[in-house]
Order: sequence, then C-alpha cells, then structure tokens
Amino acid sequence: MFEGQPKGLWALALANTGERFGYYTMLAVFLLFLQANFGFSVGVSGTIYSTFLGLVYFFPLFGGMLADKFGFGKMVTIGIAIMFLGYLLLSLPLGTDWVAVAGMGAALLLIGFGTGLFKGNLQVMVGNLYDDPKYSAKRDSGFSLFYMAINIGAMFAPSAAIGIMNWAQTSLGISEADSYHFAFAVACASLIVSIAIYYCFRYTFKDADRAKTAVTNSNEPAAEQLTPAQTKERIICLCLVYAVVIFFWMAFHQNGATLTQFAKDYTATSSTGIGSMMFDVVNLVFCIFIVYGLFGLFQSKSAKGKGISAAIILAAVAGLIWKYGSLAATTAVDAPIFQQFNPCFVVALTPVSVALFGALAQKGKEPSSPKKIGLGMLVAAIGFVIMIVGSIGLPAPAEQAALGDAAVRVSPNWLVSTYLVLTFAELLLSPIGISFVTKVAPPKYKGMMMGGWFVATAVGNFLVAIPTLMWGADLTIVWGVLVAICLVSALFIFSILKRLEKVA
Repeated sequence: MFEGQPKGLWALALANTGERFGYYTMLAVFLLFLQANFGFSVGVSGTIYSTFLGLVYFFPLFGGMLADKFGFGKMVTIGIAIMFLGYLLLSLPLGTDWVAVAGMGAALLLIGFGTGLFKGNLQVMVGNLYDDPKYSAKRDSGFSLFYMAINIGAMFAPSAAIGIMNWAQTSLGISEADSYHFAFAVACASLIVSIAIYYCFRYTFKDADRAKTAVTNSNEPAAEQLTPAQTKERIICLCLVYAVVIFFWMAFHQNGATLTQFAKDYTATSSTGIGSMMFDVVNLVFCIFIVYGLFGLFQSKSAKGKGISAAIILAAVAGLIWKYGSLAATTAVDAPIFQQFNPCFVVALTPVSVALFGALAQKGKEPSSPKKIGLGMLVAAIGFVIMIVGSIGLPAPAEQAALGDAAVRVSPNWLVSTYLVLTFAELLLSPIGISFVTKVAPPKYKGMMMGGWFVATAVGNFLVAIPTLMWGADLTIVWGVLVAICLVSALFIFSILKRLEKVA
C-alpha cells in the first residue's frame, strides 16, 4: 500500500496534517462558540459557519490563479503566514460587542484567504509528483494516502479542543465562553509545526513546485497534445463534476452544523460500559494500529514483517484491555467529540479502500473515478437515512428545548454510525475527485481547475446553512431533504458517466 510512492508525498501530507489539526480544532467548537459567546441562534450561527466554510473553499480559485503565475510553493508559504494572523486574532478574547463581532469577521477572512493560498496549491503539488511516468499509476492511491495522513490531524482536533477548554476553565478559572479562545490558539501553534515540516523536507518535492510549466516547457507532452476542443471538453467535464461536488459537501459538512446540533440537543450526554471507550481518542488509535497490523500480517512477504505486525496487534490489544480496566463508571459525552469519528474512520479505512480497489484493478474491474464519485453520493444518502431512522418519534427542536432536563435523548451510536457511512462516501468522492481534477485538468489551467474544485466545495458549504435554517421543522424532514439531494446528484453523475470516462 505504501510502496512505490514518491517521497515528497509524505512531506506534503505532514505539512498539511499540521494545518488541518489547527483548522479542525477551531472548527470542532466554532458553532458552539458563536452561541455561547454572542448568544446567536442556531440559524444565525449556522449561516456564519457555512459562510466561513464557503470562504475557505472559495478563495482557492484565486490562490490557484496566483500560483499559475507566481508559483505554488510561494503561495503556500504566504498562505500559512496569513492564516496565522487570522487564528491569532480569533484567539484574542475581545468580548461580545460589535468590536468582537468585527474582529471575528476579520479573523475569518484572513483564515479563509490564507487557506485559499495554501490548501489547493499544496494539493496541486501532490498531483505534480505523479506526472512522472514512474508514479502515474499510483495517483489515485497516492491521493487516498495523502487524504488519510491529513485526517490524522483532524482526528485529534476535537479532543484537543475539549481538553484545552476544560483546562482553561478548571485551572485558570476562565468562563466557558472565553475558554473557546484557547482552542483557537492551538491553531497558531499547529501552523508553526506545519511550515517547519514544509521547509525541512522541501528537497523531497522541489520538482513538484512548478508554475507555468505547461506554457514555458516545450518538452511538456500534455500541452502539445491537447487541441482547443480537447481543452474545452476537459473543462466542461470538470465543471459537470463540480456540480455534483456542490451537493456532496452541502450534505457532508453538516458534521459541524446540524449533526453537531443533534449531538448537543438530542444525544445522550454520558456513556457507560465498553461503549464509552470510543470517546477516548487513544482507544481509537489502538484500533487503528490493529487494522494496520492486520494488513501487515497478511500482506508482509517476510517472517520478520509478519512478526512485527503481530507484535503491533498484540500491543494494541493489550492497550485496549488496560484502558478498559481503568474505565470510569460514567464517561461524559461532549457534542464536539463526535467530530473525531470521521477523521478516525478515514485513517482506519483508507488501507481497506486502497487494498480493495487495488485488487479490483488487478482484475481489470476497478470502477472509474467518475463512477466512484457517483457511488459516493449513493452512500452519502444512506448515511442520512440512518439519521431519519434515529430521529423517528423525536420531538421538534422547540419542543425538545421546552422539555429541559426531561428532553428525549438517543444513543450516540446513531451519530457514530452516520459518520461511519459518510466516511465511506467521502473516501469514494473526495480524494478520488481531487485526483481526477489533477489528471484531467489542462496543464496550463491546473491551478485554476483545482481552484474550481474548491469553489464547488465553497458553494456547497454556503448551502450548509439551509438545513440549519430548517432546524425548527421535524427532524425527519431535515434529513430527508439531504437524502433526496444526494440521490438526485448520484443519478446525474451516472447519466453523464460515459462522457466523463472518455476524458479520464
């Protein structure tokens, strides 16, 4: 699984891991911060949240254009510096008046623009690593591994946010509303680690940091072979994929919106027994080690490799047994903690995904990238079907709030199961979609086309607010709308599948 990948992949992935850790530490508590600090309603908080997500994914369009002209590496460096200023401003406790609101708005703009310069251009550089014929067959698996690595940072983010907020409240006597700023400050530190990794290992990917290659390098075969008609067709096909991507991210990014609100208002606030173990990220890491150990056990070609894998499995199992023995009678379940499950599942399931599609590829039966995207939309629909079933019989939000301590609460397993299914959908769509863009995009428009992917994501993120504005309705209606959107998007991608496969 890890063999045959360019060395630069790991350096770029780790640089992104640091940045994503900070970003998701902030995002895990941002919706709740807006309500606790400013007293905003769910609808207003959801609108601000979705607008911020939209900016984060809209600015890469301009970041890509600038990179096509000035260089990808330069934009990545400038982007990290701008993001740092944004997180620094957000970490300052400015209060609750209009000055604080304005400061928050300025911080979100800085973070959004900085991410726009950093995120897309770093991923274009990953794609450039696979332009070498030696690595070209590894493009899809490479992006899956890249995606897995950056989710390691996201996996620890919710625990970090909750942990530092609890520390600020108990050790420093900080109020809950002010403790959120400590979580935002974590992002500043993570960016320092990110830029350090980027520059220390830059030598491994220096050839991927190229701009205008398709225009200035006469030896670039892709640029010479594409006619204007072919270029136009590729751009049209990418735009059709972007149309589907919009609705996937509208549904998927409910993880920080309506799904977080469901966790806060409708999910049990404590857990007992063995089920409590999943709320400790250390236990999840042990489980991931077991998954990777099993893969090593069956795929290793040497007795030494199998022995190491077996030792990893035994050590992880021993760790779980030890953790179970020291388990508290009751474990608190905080709403933000549910956001650790998606990145955890990404890290655990990526080798399963890579191995499955690798086996299918050897038999000549691997689905095309566009077909994987369509399947991802179908799987996403199933995720929200689970939420419909889990919400049957629950009171509407206003009625639930009126019940106070007598509010009806359901098992955390409904949300955990939904995140598991949505992760399967994400693995089918997100890394594969990014790989598709880097492969299909006309060489001289690579940066802009990657920016287009993020613009589609941005539009989807703007639409995240729609379900939050529907939050007063019956919950089955909210989830049902998301199911319908995913199904219609899947039908659309399958209806144009042959056209997309011609350019892939």
